[in-house]
Amino acid sequence: MVKYNTGINIFMDIAGGKWKCLILYFLSQNAVRTKEFYELIPGITQKVLTEQLKQLEKDGLVSREVFNEIPPKVEYSLTELGQSFVPVLKTMCDWGNRYAEMNGNPRDKRIQCDQG
Repeated sequence: MVKYNTGINIFMDIAGGKWKCLILYFLSQNAVRTKEFYELIPGITQKVLTEQLKQLEKDGLVSREVFNEIPPKVEYSLTELGQSFVPVLKTMCDWGNRYAEMNGNPRDKRIQCDQG
């Protein structure tokens, strides 16, 4: 078992990586179907999306609901624990947008942190 020495280690283990925070951000807006993630996060592969969602579900931040329909419908949403992460996402988004502004990134190319 890994022993953590700071909350940062725990945070990075649960939410670190290229896609997890984006997945959580979009889920903070509303529930998302699997296929919608590909529109929201261009460049993510099916394998990586599946792995990231499984990890977030295992860690208790995301819930997966399967609807008994044909074709099958799967929808993801934030759990109560996942909802508690939304203020962290907003802080990260605000900081990232301030950084982008300092570096000349056009406003229309940035995620707006106060959506929802």
